[in-house]
Amino acid sequence: MKIMVFPGQGAQFSGMGQDMYEAHAFARDRFAEASEILGFDIASIMFSGSDEDLKQTKVTQPAIFLYSVILAEGMGKAFDPSCVAGHSLGEFSALVAAGGLNFAEGLKLVSERALAMQAACEETPSTMAAILGLEDALVEEVCAQTEGIVVPANYNCPGQLVISGEVPAVESACEALKEAGARRALMLPVGGAFHSPLMEPARERLAQALETADIQSPRCPVIQNVNATPESDPEVIRQNLIAQLTAPVRWTQTMEWCVAEGVKEVVEVGPGKVLQGLFKKVDRSLPTASAVVA
Repeated sequence: MKIMVFPGQGAQFSGMGQDMYEAHAFARDRFAEASEILGFDIASIMFSGSDEDLKQTKVTQPAIFLYSVILAEGMGKAFDPSCVAGHSLGEFSALVAAGGLNFAEGLKLVSERALAMQAACEETPSTMAAILGLEDALVEEVCAQTEGIVVPANYNCPGQLVISGEVPAVESACEALKEAGARRALMLPVGGAFHSPLMEPARERLAQALETADIQSPRCPVIQNVNATPESDPEVIRQNLIAQLTAPVRWTQTMEWCVAEGVKEVVEVGPGKVLQGLFKKVDRSLPTASAVVA
């Protein structure tokens, strides 16, 4: 049993995709199509833009999606997963790669999602913080007891949970979590509180775009972030993609499901090796690899 996983925001790097662009006509076609849909030359930003250029949510999310989907397409017959999963944004890449959504519509949704999230970030001063070295239940308890909005946002791996919310609430929770024994409570350089109730305006905006999206049954199940459960029903997938913006990313639970179900190989399809590293935290013996164009 093989799972192919797709990374989310934060995996970007300057120059990503240039090798595929230069070597393959199909990749150049995808880049051209993407620039036309987005209304800006995404190739030039990905290949030669600064880290600051790439960090803009409206650029980062389409760029990682584009890189990941081109890579999946370039794998040819080697793209043969039993199931797919993606971390946050990566769930859209996974759905397109598995045939549940066409490329153009997937990119339009990712762009709309990014713009909606950026707008929501600008409404309320908000942030995220990584909490290392505590049990999830204790982090959940401290968040629940902290005044203001602060919630678990990314269950990344055992002992690593990202919290999200209003700036004062996140800062208070960090202090309380340090006192509770956290090895680290690190404020993250992000524009806002992703996967928290503060993303409600973005969720509503994305819901409108997703309502008319032509989602099909994918070739293999997609393990979705909101419930860490493999799904194939287009309507369930649609509703879970909408819910994902204000719900936590249950990546720890996704990996635990994979191990329990007997997954024998993990292939990361996209920039970087972050997800491979997280899988190793759950089961060091599990073989992992990065996807390559055939």
